[in-house]
Amino acid sequence: MLPEAELLEIAPQHATPGASEAQALLARVAHAFAEKQFKPHRLFRNGHAQTIAAYAWPRRFRFASESDEERLFEVAPGVRVLAHCRWQTERDKHPTIVVWHGIEGSTSSNYMQAMAEKGFHAGFNIIRVNFRNCGGTEHLTSTIYHGGLSADLAAVVKELVEEDRISRMFLVGFSLGGNLVLKLAGEYDDNPPSGVLGVCAVSPSVDLLASAEMILKRSNWLYHRDFVRRLKRRIRVNHKLYPEQYDISGLDEVQTLREFDDRYTSVAHGFADAADYYNRSSSLRVVDRIRIPTLIIHAEDDPFIPFAPLQDPLVVNNPYLLLFGSQQGGHVAFISSDREEAGDRFWAENRVVEFCKLASE
Repeated sequence: MLPEAELLEIAPQHATPGASEAQALLARVAHAFAEKQFKPHRLFRNGHAQTIAAYAWPRRFRFASESDEERLFEVAPGVRVLAHCRWQTERDKHPTIVVWHGIEGSTSSNYMQAMAEKGFHAGFNIIRVNFRNCGGTEHLTSTIYHGGLSADLAAVVKELVEEDRISRMFLVGFSLGGNLVLKLAGEYDDNPPSGVLGVCAVSPSVDLLASAEMILKRSNWLYHRDFVRRLKRRIRVNHKLYPEQYDISGLDEVQTLREFDDRYTSVAHGFADAADYYNRSSSLRVVDRIRIPTLIIHAEDDPFIPFAPLQDPLVVNNPYLLLFGSQQGGHVAFISSDREEAGDRFWAENRVVEFCKLASE
């Protein structure tokens, strides 16, 4: 696991935005959003309905685009991740949104594809990045991803800044990806890379222990079972590719996310156990150190990612953070009652693009 110190290798080329400057931007964002409060679709009034409907909702756009360029980023020695880039014709003249997905997602996840479609039409370059092993990339590294690998994100940002000379960038994360972008922003502290204009996190799991406990609720058995099934399948695939690294003799006994993290995630990355992994990987530990204008969108009725950690003073008292909470919306869902002008019903995705537009001005 890469030490956090390596996150600070990019020397900023301008002073860190002052709190008053960040507050001015976030005040404009709050004002712009004030008349766009989230109102759930009449058929999807609770968190479970929102979450499931968002997964199954038919999207108008095609999920495959011939204009997307595949790109590999080396995030650690011998470790590569696959990204899909959608560039404007004159890419240098457009800001760039870099997006990370959630647990067991990929660049093909609906919300990732939606961000590519919406962001591109709004005038942004869009780079969707897979976590280690995700999106069919098990052959690119023998290591599995985890919820605290912000150093991987930092490596992607570093390459884009130093090699591609991208001067205006936004970091966006959904669910577990939201935890990672917030953690990275906090680890940058007073030295964020030049040109990182803003950070957005939708339904972020800022407290991994609280999330691991909440998903054990009986009402969450469907999501929990699916996550565990997918993670176990990932270990079986890695065992075939790297049999000396992955012992599957006790895999069938794993029934919960915490058991999986105890047996596999923590062992693979040098944590003492799942509790140590959750503690050291949760962005809540460092959100008070964020010095980049940041938007967080979260629903109180999210079925398996608790809202309560976002009411911690570490979040509330940081002037660089704007928490836009709603009573309803589910997990990475926010299907609205109304279709927006020139848009769709996916409220949170639209607010992320709007935030990036306002911060680009």
